[in-house]
Amino acid sequence: MTTTQRRWLTQDAYDRLRDELVELLAHRSAGSERGDGTVDSESDQFVDERRRRARIREIQGLLYNAVVGQAPPDDGVAEPGMVLTVRFDDGETETFLLGARDGADLDGLAVYSPESPLGAALSGARQGEQRTYSVPNGGTVRVTLLRAVPHGHHRP
Repeated sequence: MTTTQRRWLTQDAYDRLRDELVELLAHRSAGSERGDGTVDSESDQFVDERRRRARIREIQGLLYNAVVGQAPPDDGVAEPGMVLTVRFDDGETETFLLGARDGADLDGLAVYSPESPLGAALSGARQGEQRTYSVPNGGTVRVTLLRAVPHGHHRP
C-alpha cells in the first residue's frame, strides 16, 4: 500500500501553481512557432509536449496533496509548515521554511523540502536536538535545531 505525503504550501505558492497549471492546460503545442518564425520539428514538438504533460501531472499532484493555510501546532517540532532556525557545527545559523519549494517566494525566506537531506534530517526533531545528514561530497554535517515555529508566527 502506498501513502501519498501531504505537501504544505503557502497560499501564495498554491495560487502560483494553480495559475501555472491553468496556463499549461490552455497551451496548445500544435503549430507552435519558434521566435525566428520557423516551425519546430515534430521531434521538438513531441519533447516539448511530453515535458508539458509531465509538468501538468507534477503540479496536479502537488495541488491535490496540498495542505494550505493550516499551520502545524506550535509545539517546537520540525515538520512541514514550520520555520526552522538551525545552527551548524561551524557556528553559522540559518532560518528557513520546511515545505514545498515549488513556486515559493517568501520575502527572502529560503525553503527546504522535507525530502532534501537537511529537511529529512530535521523532520521530527525537537528544539535543542542535534541531527546529522550526508552531503554530496560524502561528508556528514551536524546541525542543531534552535527554533521551530509555524509559518506566519515567526519573527525575522
